[in-house]
Amino acid sequence: MDTKYFDRTHRFGRVGVVIGLAFMLGIPAVISAVYHVWPQSLGTVFAVGGGLLAVFLPANISEVLSYTPILGSSAYITFLTGNVMNLKLPCAINAMALTETSQGTEEGDTVASLAVAASSVITTVIIAVGVLLLVPLQPILTLPAVQTATTYMLPALFGSLFLGMFDNKCGSEYVAKGKLKCVILPMALVLAANCFMSTAGMEGILMLIAMPLIVLSAWVLYKTGQIKMIPLKETQAASPAEK
Repeated sequence: MDTKYFDRTHRFGRVGVVIGLAFMLGIPAVISAVYHVWPQSLGTVFAVGGGLLAVFLPANISEVLSYTPILGSSAYITFLTGNVMNLKLPCAINAMALTETSQGTEEGDTVASLAVAASSVITTVIIAVGVLLLVPLQPILTLPAVQTATTYMLPALFGSLFLGMFDNKCGSEYVAKGKLKCVILPMALVLAANCFMSTAGMEGILMLIAMPLIVLSAWVLYKTGQIKMIPLKETQAASPAEK
């Protein structure tokens, strides 16, 4: 493994994150300084933002822990530009699937970074064009047919991601036979939690609980032979269609 590539990537990523944070915090600070609208005290800030932190902080931590192994170095761009689950993550996964590269490898890391970077550029261009054409296209965008279609965009996206779970192929080297078994226990616990209590605003906490359960379930099932990692070449050699 080329450590120089990852060292340079992480160095550029950290610099980019610092620059991004400077812009995110600097612009409100400049506006507050110019118009003299600073908060009265830090206590007021924490009193208003405490509820949001309680909801979003666990979710953000769980996203970083669960998405970073898939995204690799592209996580720096992904978490800066947003739209992780509904855009950047599918782009990275599909790009690695199309190029038959594996997560955690130099090739997979490079492919995911290129896919996320291209997605970010295209998204920025589309948003800029949308802002310019928002008024001219308003009669079309407000049509009932268009508004109805937009309500199905996210379900269609998450549905396609869910269908991808049924593919046992893991990268370009292995097939994980029976991998869906490891989600049975966490899914049952989440469903039970939804039946007996309100989980609104607790999505991040539930993800933090579910992640170690999935890892533990996968480890136990692998050790007991319920999940088998089979080299892809063996499955292709055994398939009559490939002969």
